[in-house]
Amino acid sequence: MAKIEVQPLRMIAWEVTGACNLKCVHCRASAVDKPLPNEFSTQEALRFIDEICEFSQPIIILTGGEPLLREDIFDIACHGVQKGLRMVMGTNGTLITKDIARRIRESGIQRVAISLESSTPEIHDEFRRVPRSFEAALKGIEHLKEAGVDFQIAPTITKRNLNDLENILNLAVKLGAVALHIFLLVPTGRGKKLAEEEIPPKDYEKVLNWLYERQKEVPLHLKATCAPHYYRIVRQRARKEKEKVSFETHGLEAMTRGCLGGISFCFVSHLGKVQPCGYLELDCGNVRERPFKEIWFESQIFRNLRDFRKLKGKCGICEYKGICGGCRARAYALTGDYLQEEPYCIYQPSAASQKIGGKRE
Repeated sequence: MAKIEVQPLRMIAWEVTGACNLKCVHCRASAVDKPLPNEFSTQEALRFIDEICEFSQPIIILTGGEPLLREDIFDIACHGVQKGLRMVMGTNGTLITKDIARRIRESGIQRVAISLESSTPEIHDEFRRVPRSFEAALKGIEHLKEAGVDFQIAPTITKRNLNDLENILNLAVKLGAVALHIFLLVPTGRGKKLAEEEIPPKDYEKVLNWLYERQKEVPLHLKATCAPHYYRIVRQRARKEKEKVSFETHGLEAMTRGCLGGISFCFVSHLGKVQPCGYLELDCGNVRERPFKEIWFESQIFRNLRDFRKLKGKCGICEYKGICGGCRARAYALTGDYLQEEPYCIYQPSAASQKIGGKRE
């Protein structure tokens, strides 16, 4: 059997707390307003960073919940920076005051992702289930700009804001964001109750083609998360336009692939549980019980995800499986099998690919 190469660990989404000041309807974490029992102490958090650095230098995404509810969040960020890690943060933005923005900059956090679900307060506040959260997030963004901290906008796309996507992009440009990273809803956490609000597969395809087209026209980086078939669309569109997909022509889209969960990315919960991603709720080990390096290299779930030959259904025979891979979390949520085919991809593998069982791009 061919040996499966383990790629370098490039990014960790670290849920530093399960607490949040908002009550978002689509929350992956089903966050609550108080810290949950047994969250990492400051010393545990610092030791975990040391453990990461023993074998890797990934980007660390400080997320939650709401990471700014941790009193020691800047101690954690500073320690990561001192160890040579690129530290970034995902936040709802409502707690960012002038002082917090200054501390973000001084801690060495290099970018902040703000979740804006709409270009208007009505839709955003309905998502957040807290009045005036849109206004508070915009104020937080202004404080980040004044402090000189790069920020990106990160909406989750559902039926309720699908028609607002162009306006969200325009707002991101107007605000001076360096990127717009859209998330395609995965029905986990509170998001399970929004299953009927997932946009249908044909609309996913339209959104991803729109993203490809607008990337060439706007002064900020666009990216689709939880939509790995975007990387198939990039190749299809480039082929049609007689372009070669390279770093020079397509930037990072040419250097990465769709689903990175368990391959070069993982998620660590506020209790230390390691998962392929925050939406794929599979227990790959706990850093309080096993060395993180051991989990990364030896987890059977991670090994399965790294072996594209184990993908099932049309993903298993698709010629794009090496650069797409399908959303494993969506497959798991809908079928109970994380290796099953991506249920929201409308592409049918080519006849040649079906005959040979798929090939890597």
